[in-house]
Formats: sequence, structure tokens, C-alpha cells
Amino acid sequence: MDKKLMLIVNPMAGRGAYKNGFAEAMQVLANGGYNTTLFFTRGRGDSTCYAAEHAKNFDAVACIGGDGTLSEVLAGLMQVDNPPPVGYFPMGTANDVATTLGLPKNDVLSAAYRLLRGTPHPFDVGGFGDSEYFSYVAAFGAFTEVSYATPQDQKKVLGHLAYVLQGMQQLPKIEPIHTRVEYDGGVFDGMLLYGSVTNSTSVAGIVRLPEEMVSLGDGVSELVLVRDPGNVAAFAEIVSSVLSERFDSEYLLILQTKRAAFHFDKPVAWTRDGEEGGTYTDIEIVNHKCPVQLIF
Repeated sequence: MDKKLMLIVNPMAGRGAYKNGFAEAMQVLANGGYNTTLFFTRGRGDSTCYAAEHAKNFDAVACIGGDGTLSEVLAGLMQVDNPPPVGYFPMGTANDVATTLGLPKNDVLSAAYRLLRGTPHPFDVGGFGDSEYFSYVAAFGAFTEVSYATPQDQKKVLGHLAYVLQGMQQLPKIEPIHTRVEYDGGVFDGMLLYGSVTNSTSVAGIVRLPEEMVSLGDGVSELVLVRDPGNVAAFAEIVSSVLSERFDSEYLLILQTKRAAFHFDKPVAWTRDGEEGGTYTDIEIVNHKCPVQLIF
């Protein structure tokens, strides 16, 4: 008997490249025993609503889109008892989750084969405040506005370069943020340029954490804090260290924790999985251990 697949498609992701090989991918899924029902998104939040309302009626859920689309799907599945496993057809610009998992990017046909041949693996989901979620990163500070501040038309034309150019424009606006962070076994209180809670080896397609540090289903997240060095030269050293995957800078703190509570003197803007995440003075982030399974 065929299995029922719910396939959520974000037609805007990846410059609409999902159309290349889409018919062939649907045939591969059909030949592999999947009866596929398509759900096309029209705006932000649609994937969450679709997954929350309909996922219980399917044997598996998959999405075609960027990391933001996957994040929305997972948020919807967090509202479903015993959710079905999730497949991912990465079609975005950075594709951090795909980089971590070694999934084929911008290739729906290869992703269809991976869905058929892959195995469901336990996958942690980040809890952001009382009722929001993220799949791989929640961040604030230097450059975190880049992913959602970059105009969509630039993303379509320039791809990843658009993020880099937008980030360069933000250099004059970087200001240290007084932050108190309470995490498992400790407290940090000081001036930060950047802070994040992640569950990925790749962030923004640029920064890579050591693979031996990151496990996607261990119930802990990676907390990354970048202290304010107080001068431009030291800031350049931090950037060079991170981009070259050296994490020995005295201004860089990386540790693992199940929860982290952030407290600021004034409201601070966050991003979640490359999308605008709201502004907060106090926010708690927790790791929900393996509420879903990701097929890869």
C-alpha cells in the first residue's frame, strides 16, 4: 500500500529553482511508494499552519524551501502528537541545515532519492520563549540582521554574495550589548558583540563549528558568545579566527547547554533561522530533545 506524503512547497525559495526536475522527482516518489499531496505556501507562517493542521493525516512530511521553511514546518509539527518523520528538499541561499546533514542542495531529484533511501534520525528543536521554535539558530548582535534585511531581489540575483555585501554595510552600526546569560552551570555578564544558540555546524553559510562538537539529537545546544574586544583591530582578529575555523580567541566563548536565559538592559532584536525573530529584553531558550525525526 502506498504511503501518504505531505509535500510543502515554498515557490519563492532558491529563485524558484525547485521547478528544475520537479516532475521527475514526483515520479521518483511515486515509484518509491509515496502518494504525494502538494501544499504551496503563499506567505510567512503558511508552512506552520499546514503542518499543524494536516500532518497527522500523513505518513511523512517533506518541504521544498530554505531553512526558514523547514523551521516553520518543525514549528507546526511541535503542535502535533507523535508527528510523522520529516524530509527536507533544501532550496534556499545558505542551507545551513543541509550543510550540517550533507543533504543535496538545490536539487529536488537528488533530494527525492534521499527521502526514499534515507533513515529517520532524532532531531532536536529549539524553543524560543513561550511558544516559538527554531530548527538550528537563534541569534542577536553583529550581522544577525543580514539574513532578513537583505532585499529578496538581491538574494535572487546574487545568492550568498548578497548576504556578504549586506553584512559589510552593517559594520559601522555594530554596538556592544550589555548581556547577562544564565546557562547550565554558569553565568556570563558583560559586553557582547554577538550571541547565538545553535544546533548546526554551519551558520549563515559562512561560520562552521567543529563537527565533533555538534550532535543534532543529543538534547544540548551550542552557545556562542563573542565578547566586545574594545577596538577594531581585535574585532578583525575575531572575524579572521571564526572564518578560518580557529576558535581559540580570548574573546570567543563556545559551550554546550540545555537552556540559556538572556537578559538585556534594553530591547534587542533577534533572528531565528534566518528570519526576523522579534525584539526582547528577556528571553529564555531551551533545547527540546528529539521531538521530531528528520530523514537523511
